[in-house]
Amino acid sequence: MTPSTSPASTSPAGRLLDGVVDRVLDAALAAIPPDAVDPAAMTDRPGMTDTAGADGVAALLAHRVRADSARPLLTFYDDATGERTELSAATVDNWVAKTANLLVDTLGLAPGDTIRIALPPHWQTTVVLLAAWSSGAHVTVTRSDADADADADADDQSDPPAAVFLTEQTADAVLAAGEQGDVVALSLRPMGGRLARPMPGVLDFAGEVLAHGDRFTPPRPPANQRILVRLAGYYARAWDLSEHDRILTTAGYDTPQGLLAGLLCPLAAGASLVICRNLDHTLLDRRVAAERVTAVCGPMPGMREATSDIPAAAPGVPAHTPAGTRRLGAPLR
Repeated sequence: MTPSTSPASTSPAGRLLDGVVDRVLDAALAAIPPDAVDPAAMTDRPGMTDTAGADGVAALLAHRVRADSARPLLTFYDDATGERTELSAATVDNWVAKTANLLVDTLGLAPGDTIRIALPPHWQTTVVLLAAWSSGAHVTVTRSDADADADADADDQSDPPAAVFLTEQTADAVLAAGEQGDVVALSLRPMGGRLARPMPGVLDFAGEVLAHGDRFTPPRPPANQRILVRLAGYYARAWDLSEHDRILTTAGYDTPQGLLAGLLCPLAAGASLVICRNLDHTLLDRRVAAERVTAVCGPMPGMREATSDIPAAAPGVPAHTPAGTRRLGAPLR
C-alpha cells in the first residue's frame, strides 16, 4: 500500500511504522506518545513484558490458548439472522490453523505475500485475519461493502494481493473488475454455510477449510506485525484491559478501533470478545447483561456516533455507553 503521509509519520513512532503499517492505523499512531512503540522502551513499561516479548499475533493467540483453552474467546451475534455462535480459545485456534493451512497448501501463499480482506465483523472474519497474520502475510483490510473495490483501487497496486477474502455478495463485482490473485468468498451464513451457488473462479471458504489440518507452525512474523503487537499491547495497557474483560464490538476491521479495541487489544490482554453484526438497539442492554460485557467499542445504535476513524469519539459527539460498561477509544495523550 502507499506509505503513510499522515502527521503520525513525522513523529518517532510514526517514522518507525511509516511504510510498514497500513494507513488504517495512522490516526491511532498519532495519539501515542513518541516512544511508545520503540522496541527498546516497551519492555520497561509496567505490565507490558508479555506483549513486548510476543513475536507476532500467532504468539498472542498461543498464549491465550495456554492460559485457558476452554474459556470463550469470542461470541458472535447476527441480529438479522438470529445467529449466536460461541467459540472457545481452543476452537478459534483450530479454525485459525485450518485457515492458515488453506492459505499455504491450497493457495500457495508464502510469508510476505499480500492478502486483502474485505469482510464485515463476523467470527469467520476474525479467523481469517488471525490466520493471515499467522501465515506471515502482509494484511490489507478494506471495507466490506460495494465501495471496497473503490478503496482498493485508490491504493498502490504495485504489490497486488495474492489472495482476496470477501463476501459472497461482492464476489461478482470483484471478478468483473479483474481482481488479481485468488478470490475466496464467504457466505457468512449461520453454521458456517457454503456459498448459495457455485461461482466459477471463486474458492468457497466453507467448502475448503474443513479439509485442512488443525495444526500450523507459524513462520517468523514480519517486522510490521511485531510492531502491531506492541501497539496492541500499548493500548491494552492504556485501557486497563485484563483477562476478566468482555468487550462488545460492532466496529469494522477496516478501522483502527475495530482492529485494536475490537480484536488485537483484547487478545493481548487475555480478554474475550462479543462481536455483534446488525445489532438491534432494543437488545443492547439485555445482551450486555447476559454476556457480562465490561466494555464496548464501535457504533452503538440509537445514538449519533463520531465519524472519525481514530479510536476515539470526536469532541461534542454523544456516544451511547450501556450502563455498567466503559467505552474503549478515549483519546490517549
